[in-house]
Amino acid sequence: MTAPPPQTPVEPRPAATVLLVRDEPGSGDLQVFLQRRVAGMAFAGGMTVFPGGGVARDDTPDPDRWTGPDPERFGARLGLDAEPAAAVVTAAVRETFEESGVLLAATDGDAPGPVGHLADDRAQLVDHRVSLPWLLAEHDLQLRADLLVPWSRWITPQGQPKRYDTAFLVARVPEGQDADDHTSEAVEARWWRPADALAAYETGDVKLMPPTLRTLQELAEHNDTAAVLDAAESRDISPITPEVRREGKVVTITLPGDPTWRFTEAGR
Repeated sequence: MTAPPPQTPVEPRPAATVLLVRDEPGSGDLQVFLQRRVAGMAFAGGMTVFPGGGVARDDTPDPDRWTGPDPERFGARLGLDAEPAAAVVTAAVRETFEESGVLLAATDGDAPGPVGHLADDRAQLVDHRVSLPWLLAEHDLQLRADLLVPWSRWITPQGQPKRYDTAFLVARVPEGQDADDHTSEAVEARWWRPADALAAYETGDVKLMPPTLRTLQELAEHNDTAAVLDAAESRDISPITPEVRREGKVVTITLPGDPTWRFTEAGR
């Protein structure tokens, strides 16, 4: 019998994930915004994740509506060319607004403020009736790239039916805004202390994918948003492609260059 030809690996789709952070009112402790996705979703159903998603075709920024480090600088940090880096940053801003209501944009020279008046535009963005560049132009807003700092880059291993090349970026929630749970993609969304999210993972109360787990462990090393943003500025970012080993129904995932880190789950 002739062996079947090897399958061509699925090309990873560019994507962006945003680590929305804040200092908890009262205590000042670091918190990060997490969402538990609808169980029946095709990708990461039932998982607790950061806001984010794939880069869309119209995530092409207008250079005149871009404030902050240029795409070349983001590309240098993430190992991308300028054009895909610009699309990733634009997708990060769009997905954050769609999924949490936080908009990293403002009128020229101003800080971001409340965005309740953009509720209809947010709904149209979610329904793909408008693009983020259109929204910015319609309301004379600047995309605030200076509010985003690269954190890491993860690439789904070969052999998976859906693969993503995901840039993780960190952003402090602008004053006057707050993340909400008004998204059809999640059944729950709220602020967590990283240590509490990790404890909930250990008890099985939340399910995390390896990139989310590892990122929460990294965030838990810091006490507040200032420390996280300082750490983000100095991180050495190299693409991380987890290594997958299957033994029967047990799947073990490790990280290249870090033999002590291990993620194990029972396969289906």
